[in-house]
Amino acid sequence: MTTLTIKTRRYFDGEKLHTAERLTVIVRGGRIVGVSDVADDASKTDEIDASSLTLLPGLIDAHFHPVSASFDVSVVDRSHPSLRALDARKHLESALLRGFTTVRDAGGGDIGLVRATELGLIRGPRLLIAGKALSQTGGHGDMRPADAVPICSCGYSGALSAVVDGPEQMRQAVREQLRQGASQIKLFVSGGVLSPTDPLWMNQFTDAEIRAAVEEAETRRTYVMAHAHTADAVLRCIKNGVRSIEHGTLMNRESADAVAAAGAFVVPTLAVVDVLRQDAARLPPGAGEKLGMIADQNAESLELCGRAGVKLGFGTDLFGGLRDRQADEFITRGRVQSASDIIRSATRVNAELLNMAGQIGTIAPNACADIIGVTGDPLNDPRVLGEPERHLKLVIRGGEVVLNRLTENPQ
Repeated sequence: MTTLTIKTRRYFDGEKLHTAERLTVIVRGGRIVGVSDVADDASKTDEIDASSLTLLPGLIDAHFHPVSASFDVSVVDRSHPSLRALDARKHLESALLRGFTTVRDAGGGDIGLVRATELGLIRGPRLLIAGKALSQTGGHGDMRPADAVPICSCGYSGALSAVVDGPEQMRQAVREQLRQGASQIKLFVSGGVLSPTDPLWMNQFTDAEIRAAVEEAETRRTYVMAHAHTADAVLRCIKNGVRSIEHGTLMNRESADAVAAAGAFVVPTLAVVDVLRQDAARLPPGAGEKLGMIADQNAESLELCGRAGVKLGFGTDLFGGLRDRQADEFITRGRVQSASDIIRSATRVNAELLNMAGQIGTIAPNACADIIGVTGDPLNDPRVLGEPERHLKLVIRGGEVVLNRLTENPQ
C-alpha cells in the first residue's frame, strides 16, 4: 500500500492551528495515519513538499444543489435527465477543484450521482444526497405557476422537489427517499424566493407532517434539514425535532436561543443573496421582491446566531451561472465572522452536522485524507479561501491528489 507524505510547517486541524519547523502528514489507504515531526523514509513514499502552504481539512458545503443549471427551476424540470446528469458532473468536479471535498445535497441529488462518484465516473466531492426535497401543495417546492392548468389530480414532482400532503403521505415519501439512498431528508417549512405561488412569510407543513418526517428519518439514524427563512418557521422546526435549519435569514433572538438550546444547527447562505441582488435578472418573475425581504436582515440573523451560541454550518445554495461563485461565501461571511470561525463552520462544524465528526472536516489520525493547501493566511483573511484561483494550490480527496499547483510558481 502506497504511503503519501505531505511536508508542511502549518496545518489547521479543524479546531486549532499547529505550527513547527518540520511537520509531516502521513496518508495511507485513503486515511490519515498521523502527523509527525520526525522525517519519514522518503524512499518508501510519495512525497509532496507543501512547506510553503497552510494545510486545512477539505472543505464541506452543507447546502449544495448538484442539479441546478438555472435559477428558474421550471427550466431544470423540462431538461432531460441525461443532460441534468452531465451538468451535475461539471458542477461537482468544479466544486472539488475549489477545495470542497464533501457536499451535502439540498434537493435534487440522486443515487446515480453518488455511484458515479464512487466509481470514478465523476471526479467530484463525496456526495450526501437528500433525493427530492419535500413540499406541501403550494409550498416552496411546488414550482407550478398559479395559472397552470391541472391535467391530473396528482401532485407536482420535479427535478429537485416533490409535493406531499398529510402525515401519511409524508411518511411514505420520506421512506421512499431513504429507500433510494437519501443520507438526510429535506423539507420546506417556510415560503421562499424562487417558488411562484407562496409568500415568503408563509408557514408550511403542519406540526404533524414535520414530526412524521423527523420520526421516519430517525428510523434510519438520520435527520431532517429544513428550508426556513422566518423566525416562526425556525421555532416550529425546533419544536418538532428538525436538526438543520437552512438559511434562517429572518431569525430573531428567541429563535436563535431555541436553536442553541436544542443543539441544532443553522446553515446560513449569504453569498447567493448578495450576488443575486447584483443581477436580479437571473430570477424568475416575482422573485426579486421576495429576495429584497431577506437581503437586509441576512447578516443580522447570522450575528444573532453567533451571539446565542448556535452551531453555524456553511452552505452556498447556488444555481445556474453563479455556481462558480461558491467561494464567495467566505468573503461575504467575513463581514460578520472571523476567518477562523468561518473555516470551522466549513470543516469541523459541518462534519458534526453531517454525523461524520472525526471522519471528515479534520486533519487527525484515522480521518479521511481530505486535505487542501493554500498560500496566504486563511485563518485571518477570508479572501484566501474566497479566491481559490489565486491561493488554492493543493487538493487531496480520500488520499488521491486531484490538484497540485505547487510547481506553478508557488507564492
